[in-house]
Amino acid sequence: MERKLQSLVVTVLLICIPVLNLAAEGIEASTDLSLQVSSSPEAKLILTQSFIFPFFQGSSPLTSGNNIKTAFSAELSPVSLNGIAVVTWTPIAFLEISAGGKLGSGWNMPLGNGIGLNEPVGMEFPRKSEIHGGAFDGFMWRAWGGKALQFDLAAVFPGAWNHVVFRAYDEFRYYAYSRAGPGDSWVFENYDENRNGWTWHGNLVLGYQMPLSPILNFVGFMAEVDVNLYNTPGGEVWGDKLPYWMLSSFINLNFSPRFSGMLAVQMHTLRNYGTSDLENRAGHWYQDLELQRDHGAQRLAFHRVGVILNYKIR
Repeated sequence: MERKLQSLVVTVLLICIPVLNLAAEGIEASTDLSLQVSSSPEAKLILTQSFIFPFFQGSSPLTSGNNIKTAFSAELSPVSLNGIAVVTWTPIAFLEISAGGKLGSGWNMPLGNGIGLNEPVGMEFPRKSEIHGGAFDGFMWRAWGGKALQFDLAAVFPGAWNHVVFRAYDEFRYYAYSRAGPGDSWVFENYDENRNGWTWHGNLVLGYQMPLSPILNFVGFMAEVDVNLYNTPGGEVWGDKLPYWMLSSFINLNFSPRFSGMLAVQMHTLRNYGTSDLENRAGHWYQDLELQRDHGAQRLAFHRVGVILNYKIR
């Protein structure tokens, strides 16, 4: 994975060398520190260094902002440590193409599970689930590529009150854990249904940029969906291919030119396993559970309230 990240950095540099020669003064750099907390409970501290390079900019509104953006992040949570690199190319105002990689590891504690194999134990059905792994016991890596289509109504009908924003994004992701073999389940950052293989992610955002407001500058709604592409034998029994939905309502607040925050309320889908609490999930090996479809295979439930605080260091 280190070679993959090094190759990514080299590729970015090769792409940007001609840009540096042509428009050195146009390069923008920023350093941000973010804190994510939620009612789950969970927390993550993220330091991000970003660079924006002008790239084949034109004189029309569709190409005047053409650029390549690179972002390098370090993440720290109570159970994990990650490094992330992302490259985003904007060839035209309404299109973004991105690729990235993530390398991480973790440790396990009563507070949560950072990394390890998720295995069934015992003979009684459904079996119990146990996490096997020590601190920094192997590493998780992820690579992805995606595209986004975006639109601002004010670009067609100019006006301070016309900033209705729409964005549609989708990507293919490949996850892997160095200790996992084919078909093995593993946990990373408390999610214990990972397997080495492909998944698909998509999200839609509809929002409104508030005019004249000194603090509240954006309100929006986001729908996210994840679909496993593992093709695990028997996966239809426990709902392996059911799409996982996350629905978020959020507001963004600018407290100062450097300090901003976002508040989100999220709902998500859960599989129905036909027990009194409709889930029977806690502590059990998920592949032993069987969907009960009498009242639908899934239900929508409250997930969490999340807060993201961001400080622009420079």
